[in-house]
Amino acid sequence: MPADPALVARLRAAGSVFAEEEADLLTAAAASPAALTALVGRRVAGEPLEQVLGWTAFYGLRVQVEPGVFVPRRRTELLAREAIAASQPGAVVVDLCCGSGAVGLAVATHVPGVDLHAADVDGVAVRCARRNLGALGQVHQGDLFEALPAHLQGHVDVLMVNGPYVPTDAIALMPPEARDHEPAAALDGGPDGLAVLRRVVAGAPQWLAPDGRVLVECAERQTPAIVGAVRDAGLGARLVHDDEHGAVVAVGVAPDAARP
Repeated sequence: MPADPALVARLRAAGSVFAEEEADLLTAAAASPAALTALVGRRVAGEPLEQVLGWTAFYGLRVQVEPGVFVPRRRTELLAREAIAASQPGAVVVDLCCGSGAVGLAVATHVPGVDLHAADVDGVAVRCARRNLGALGQVHQGDLFEALPAHLQGHVDVLMVNGPYVPTDAIALMPPEARDHEPAAALDGGPDGLAVLRRVVAGAPQWLAPDGRVLVECAERQTPAIVGAVRDAGLGARLVHDDEHGAVVAVGVAPDAARP
């Protein structure tokens, strides 16, 4: 049944590019006309559709999100794909700056039997990740590596990171639904966007297994600096691109893995 034309028109007037699709999703999510009115009101006010619905699609999965949690982007599926390819049952996998836990969920779903640990500094994200991961992995709260159990040092096979990498001055240029409704800590990467990612790369060798690797999502313009940071950390470096979605993942490989 086609969506209510008045609802579609209201969403389009509020700036929705995919008004028909959004109208269908909101209508399906509402348990009553009053609930639909409330959901539409939130969306028209600028709240991300995913937070209004309570879920988003990521790597073929339905990932729960909530207000105050970073919404996984389609481009981050490249990070998930590379992490899945690098993992095998029994591998120790860490999803750092995990947000909703979407990347970790994708890996644990596609590679059953991994020993998954996810971590984030934000309590709302940790709560959301625990709900998404359930028994698939452990979720820890804290600042980067400080959140992880000490026994993981030297044993992490795959360390994947979708940390903040937007330069501080560029936050104001982001769409309102991102800058006004997603946590600043998940977006703001400092003056050049790399403050957090540099810390991750510098600390990674202490945590990686002899054949481990760190996978870091970044922007194309940041790749020279990230590759330099990876090499400065004593890791082999390569880049993986997804031109369709404008995605880039820098891969740092521990020395044992870098040898043929």
